[in-house]
Amino acid sequence: MTPAARLACAADPARSRGRRLPEPAAPTRSEFQRDRDRIIHSTAFRRLVYKTQVFLNHEGDLFRTRLTHSLEVAQLGRSIARSLGLDEDLVEAVALAHDLGHTPFGHAGQDVLDACMQGHGGFEHNLQSLRVVDHLEQRYARFDGLNLCFETREGILKHCSRRNAELIEAVEPGGIATRFLHGGQPSLEAQLCNLADEVAYNAHDVDDGVRSGLIELDQLLAVDLVHEHWRAALDEYPQLTGKRLLAETIRRMLSAQVYDIIDATRAALADAAPPDAGAVRRAEKPLLRFSPDMRARSTALKRFLFANLYRHPQVQVTRGRAEEVLRELFGIYANDPAQLPADFAERPDRERACADYIAGMTDRFAIREHQRLTGKQLF
Repeated sequence: MTPAARLACAADPARSRGRRLPEPAAPTRSEFQRDRDRIIHSTAFRRLVYKTQVFLNHEGDLFRTRLTHSLEVAQLGRSIARSLGLDEDLVEAVALAHDLGHTPFGHAGQDVLDACMQGHGGFEHNLQSLRVVDHLEQRYARFDGLNLCFETREGILKHCSRRNAELIEAVEPGGIATRFLHGGQPSLEAQLCNLADEVAYNAHDVDDGVRSGLIELDQLLAVDLVHEHWRAALDEYPQLTGKRLLAETIRRMLSAQVYDIIDATRAALADAAPPDAGAVRRAEKPLLRFSPDMRARSTALKRFLFANLYRHPQVQVTRGRAEEVLRELFGIYANDPAQLPADFAERPDRERACADYIAGMTDRFAIREHQRLTGKQLF
């Protein structure tokens, strides 16, 4: 497919709102390409290979991790960006960074840290991703973090509580948190990453759920989006069974959602006619979207997965053990900071230091550290 001409309302690296600490331009890369490269070389990005998506890393070599999920989001995002005329490099940078702040053990870890941090500012994984790229990475002589462009940081901060938005706004007036206080949207590229994230995890959780044996394909056929493409695959290939049938069904589902996003977004842009990226940010609703029909079908699939996979008894047992690991680790570190690495133990904000350290752990490191400190072997 021939790439579309760049949209006037797309993000333009030559017109970026810049970095918090100004730097000279790179001679061979755009500002967004530079951000992507910094993210790929970060410690937090490498750790994603051993962080849970749904299934723990040791439960099977073929299941997705945060790293493979981020790569799938980036691939879907770049494909759609190319068709729409958006900045592919910014889409890729946001996609690769959006889960850098995720805890070990997926959402179970986030919930535990948020509970442990009540009274100390709470814990939000989107905000933690921003903390990683703004403060926690230590790779450069001149600054903490990665010193990314405004547009990349804006895309990383997908959600934000009002309280945290106010704190960010106080130190960065009119910056990345303003839209959470006064309305508005992020760039089209950030909006695209939000949708690509949803498309990717719905599809790969179907794949991993069936491969794991926790859900059956027959169950999934009650979901319209799955049934339509399963039926189309069998109509074209009547002898198809097993893994090939599942893969063909998912492939068709992905294609249908990608094409739907492209068509619905083109229609929305034609109707709104935003003259520049600023007009996109001032819009009342996102302009990068599903059609109403596809939005309903995607939501139905998400609800099915929530009820039948994420709340499956076997997943819940693993979740309970993961919660115990992180809850006990937090208590040990908070009560005895000497157990933390020196650069965390020396920080005055003890609870936040504990949360930052635990959030950066991989699943397997958290399990080993918990066993070392408690003598328990939960996994």
